[in-house]
Amino acid sequence: MDDAQKTAIMQAVDGLFDDEITFLAELTSHPSTRGKEQSAQNFMAGELTERGYRTDRWLIDVNDIAQLPGFSPVIGNYDDAVNVVGTHDSRSNAGRSLILNGHIDVVPEGPLDMWDANPYAPHVDDGWLYGRGSGDMKAGLASNLFALDALKSLGFAPAAHVHFQSVVEEECTGNGALACLQRGYRADAALIPEPFDEDLVTAQVGVIWLEVHLRGIPVHVATAGSGSNAIEAAIQLIAALHALENRWNRPEGRHCDYGHNHHPLNLNIGRIQGGDWASSVPAWCVFEVRMGIFPGQDIDEARREIESTIMEAASQHPFLANNRPEIVYHGFLAEGYALSQHKGDTAGQAISALERAHQSVNGKALDKVAITATTDARFFGLYADTPTLVYGPKAEAIHGFNERVDLESVRRVTQATALFIADWCGLEPL
Repeated sequence: MDDAQKTAIMQAVDGLFDDEITFLAELTSHPSTRGKEQSAQNFMAGELTERGYRTDRWLIDVNDIAQLPGFSPVIGNYDDAVNVVGTHDSRSNAGRSLILNGHIDVVPEGPLDMWDANPYAPHVDDGWLYGRGSGDMKAGLASNLFALDALKSLGFAPAAHVHFQSVVEEECTGNGALACLQRGYRADAALIPEPFDEDLVTAQVGVIWLEVHLRGIPVHVATAGSGSNAIEAAIQLIAALHALENRWNRPEGRHCDYGHNHHPLNLNIGRIQGGDWASSVPAWCVFEVRMGIFPGQDIDEARREIESTIMEAASQHPFLANNRPEIVYHGFLAEGYALSQHKGDTAGQAISALERAHQSVNGKALDKVAITATTDARFFGLYADTPTLVYGPKAEAIHGFNERVDLESVRRVTQATALFIADWCGLEPL
């Protein structure tokens, strides 16, 4: 690809960028928390169909994926869990195929009065587009789509099959991406534009979610010492889990991609409930745990170590020693993933193509980062041997109040994505 063609592609993105912002604002206006993704997915399916892509819209059947590697226990039912895939079928199929993946689901908004504006009434202020999901990751879906649009505006299409995926469930299980694999979607590489500041993600942690259920002995608070407080007992167990977290983060145990990070694995107690009455010693408590693990760390062994930590701490408690906690897994059972796990040349070739695209847009080398979160990249990388590049725009306050995405960053990512597609897939005339 010569410089003139690169310039033409970047200018084509610029020419469509106002439309891309309008599209992103419309997509962000569709609330799409877990179980409420249908409106946004209907919008995506319509946009893909209007562009002439072969559109596949289906309801995920848990029975189809429950026995597959990478499956996570579901939260709630899947009555409305719908994936959307739009496929470009190349006439020549002369290049290398590609999956463009992004998730449509967003996390809950939290108290609305703590937002400066309605999270589903997107607005632009000083170069940022605000709204829940604007950064994580509807801007990525927009950049994937408009990168293809830019090539089309020049009279070209990828010279290989491209699968544009809009999936559900990324924020709690990843089962939406897994369902795409079960459905048969495969490619030579995948690109996921999660919002990581235009850096290439070289590694991501795995994530385990679990609930710990505790019982106590309820008595009147006047004789509290004769009972057993389930909420206070939880404190002892949480402290033990933090001790495990610290052990896993010791320098000698860190994955090579995280040698520079003094605390890459994070434990979070995300929710706790318990008790029935302020004047009664609580007879029950449930707390929810999120724990990170390294790429290559055996997830079953990690679960056993977590469980033994909880049970050992319980054995030191006068009531729990004979009334063992119950551990329930729900949500993420996700392995870590690193690009270095790929042994062939394909991963290096895909990275090089993205490096060239990024350099052309930004005039500087592509930075690389190992993140302490997880993405859907693991499904393609671990279970389909597909090198998966995570590369997306700059965003702030994701999962927080006043989430926003940098529109100039979105423009650059769209340009780089278009250049990457042209390089990786090759081009053929429409």
